[in-house]
Parts: sequence; structure tokens; C-alpha cells
Amino acid sequence: MTNMKRVALHEKPRLGIMGGTFDPIHYGHLVAAEMARGEFDLSKVLFIPSGTPPHKIRRDVSAANLRYEMVELAIKDNPAFDLSPLEIERRGLSYTVETLRILRRTWPEYELYFITGTDALLEIFSWREAEEILTMIQFIGAARPGFDASDFLLKVQQEHPETLGRIHYLEVPALAISSTDIRARVRNKQPIRYLLPEPVRLFLQQHGLYDAE
Repeated sequence: MTNMKRVALHEKPRLGIMGGTFDPIHYGHLVAAEMARGEFDLSKVLFIPSGTPPHKIRRDVSAANLRYEMVELAIKDNPAFDLSPLEIERRGLSYTVETLRILRRTWPEYELYFITGTDALLEIFSWREAEEILTMIQFIGAARPGFDASDFLLKVQQEHPETLGRIHYLEVPALAISSTDIRARVRNKQPIRYLLPEPVRLFLQQHGLYDAE
């Protein structure tokens, strides 16, 4: 297991990268980003909604501009959060390695920390050019309470020694919330208030998102 204590002294400022479909963004995403920011001394967290994610089997992912606007509504009151249209402006499938190459050129003075769910971390070696990704950034795996990441981290570090100290684990209580559940609740006309920011809930209502899925 990696050291989970906040490190205040480090050579470079740290930039958190929060990628995802965000369909819709909810409090689980926001709490994970804020907890990672505090725990790992991140200067800011950059949210990057995916364009056309290659790993998503849903064919009805909401339009990129709508997902981008929902993230914008959700993070506008946090000065430590920022938003990038990098992936939704790029044509074709959105591959993490391509995004990270651009970010490394754009933010050369920062050490990059990629915040993602532990379920995604379990698939990391199936990503395009995973070996390069692991040398470019550090990972923060946000997990639901009770998820034991120790076996996974030990296996990764044994098979890929270069990842030692570069994959971290963070328990986030609000990750019991999921975008899949919110979409199902909307479809079944169940309440979603307090699962996501109110401006986002109103945006879903205004645009009729997920009603006809």
C-alpha cells in the first residue's frame, strides 16, 4: 500500500486530472475530487469530460456539449476546480494517453495526478499504451468504503515495479452514488434530489435527459 498521508513538501506543484463521461456529474465525483485535492496537496483539479470514450458500451451517451455544461454548473462555486474541453473538441475516440501527452506539454511545471474510480484502475492495463501512461502520471484510485485495494496494488507493484509509489488509494464515502443509478432513477421517475448539485438536477429536468432511455 502507498502512503496515504498528505505530503506538503514536494518539488513541483500538483495538478489533479478528473476524467470521465459525467453523464451526469454527481456528488460522488465532486467529493472524490475535493478529497483528493486535500489529501494529495493538489493545486487544482481539472475536469475533462470525455468525447467519445472507447470503453463505454452505452450508445446513448448524452451529447458532449450537454455533459460539458453540467460539469460547468457543478463546479462553478469551487475556485480550485477548473474545466477543459480538450477531449470533447477532439475528433474520434478519446484515449487517455493522447490527453495526457497534451496535458504534459500544456502544464510542464506540474506533476499530474489522475483521479479515477478503482473499477477503472482494475482495467488500466487494457488501456491503450498503458505502460507509457504509468510513467507519465500518478494515479489516485477513489473507492467506495469497504473496498480493499491492497491485493490489487500488491499485484500491480509486483508485476510492474515501475509503478511503485505511483498508484494510490483513497476511500470516498459519497461514491455510493453513481451516474448509472441516477439515470435509472430519472427513467423510473424516482427522486434524485441531493444526489447531485441542484443546478445539474434542474438542467436534467429542463433538457429531459434520460427520460426516454
